[in-house]
Amino acid sequence: MGHPSRLLILEALQEREWCVCELTELVGADQSTVSKHLAVLKQAGLVEDRKEGAMIFYRPRVKCLEGFWRCIESVLKENLRAQTAALDR
Repeated sequence: MGHPSRLLILEALQEREWCVCELTELVGADQSTVSKHLAVLKQAGLVEDRKEGAMIFYRPRVKCLEGFWRCIESVLKENLRAQTAALDR
């Protein structure tokens, strides 16, 4: 999950299934790069896929990502408050 593109993909997959072709547009990278990111996420057990004809669709494998996003958001907000307070001193 350490790459910004992977985080973007995971966030998008919370809404619905996406095919690789749609994710390439979202991420702004070529299909091979997006496929590599998806392979990493799949190997980590975070996403799963299904094939429909020549297209492969991806969706989250775990349902706990929503809580993860809330946790990350709270950490970022707290860090911002701490940095702002430090600048105000």
